[in-house]
Amino acid sequence: MFNFFWDLFSNDLAIDLGTANTLVFVREKGICLREPSVVAINTQSKEVQAVGAEAKQMLGRAPGSIEAIRPMKDGVIAHFEVTQQMISSFIQKVHNNRKSLVRPRVVIAAPSGITQVEKRAVRDSAESAGAREVYLVEEPMAAALGVNLPIQEPSGNMIVDIGGGTTEVAIISMSGIVYSKSVRVAGDEMDEAIVNYVKRKYNLLIGERTAEEVKIKIGSAYPLEQRITMEIKGRDLVAGIPKTLVVSDEEIREALQETFSTIVESVKIALERTPPELASDIVDKGVVVAGGGSLIKGLDILLRESTGLPITLAEDPLSAVALGAGKLLSEPKLLKKVTF
Repeated sequence: MFNFFWDLFSNDLAIDLGTANTLVFVREKGICLREPSVVAINTQSKEVQAVGAEAKQMLGRAPGSIEAIRPMKDGVIAHFEVTQQMISSFIQKVHNNRKSLVRPRVVIAAPSGITQVEKRAVRDSAESAGAREVYLVEEPMAAALGVNLPIQEPSGNMIVDIGGGTTEVAIISMSGIVYSKSVRVAGDEMDEAIVNYVKRKYNLLIGERTAEEVKIKIGSAYPLEQRITMEIKGRDLVAGIPKTLVVSDEEIREALQETFSTIVESVKIALERTPPELASDIVDKGVVVAGGGSLIKGLDILLRESTGLPITLAEDPLSAVALGAGKLLSEPKLLKKVTF
């Protein structure tokens, strides 16, 4: 009787609270929300003007009275109250703005290098947004579940999750993380590197949205077969007027070289610290790469050449963490094993 009541009135959720995007998985429905982690706030009244995609449109374009904030930085909460309002808004959105009779249980994916203070902030913001129980799962564990790695078996599985704020590298066996490394170098650092490169080389100031577009369209980690270019617009720092110029994939690859080196180095360190038996499993199975960063052209080739291991790109890299966290809602035994 209780289970029937629970299934009828509870809408358990799994949230991939990302630096760039937030995904919400609703039990038995799948991913119901995928929005940028941005909140627009009126600086005078302190009221929320917009959340998600609508707020992202305002980044760098809003008047002085409206500030578009990204409340997550490097995978963790930078603005507590704004994050709470964002989570609250997203929960209401997936529930079609109606209140559930039973407050939901919520599984939230967090970076593996998260501190106790940061854990508390994530938990508190979810509880303040209406969660009844909050479980935290490490992002690489959720990503491994999301890409269907056999994490419960006594064999080594290696996952690299390149998100917006952090790159997570982990070796997983028997539902536990044997080794994990969280480096705060990922998609945001790539955007920043492009902004700095264009500023340094061309004295042109471009916005972070333009940098992100450049990264997605012509960013690459390995030389491409055909040269590709893109027109970008910004403000000339010498003349102070708007200017247009064309950049190539080769230039952007040069701009991103340091970021890729850090990611490759993290993978190599993880392999060095892997117990021999698990290392032999990884030689056979290879490494799975997920997260938005895995979509960068040629990243799999760079990793393959640097490690000598087979590299597999996740089928749906942007959804891997949310899908994995969502699976835990239906597997209570595994939920208790892997959450904290």
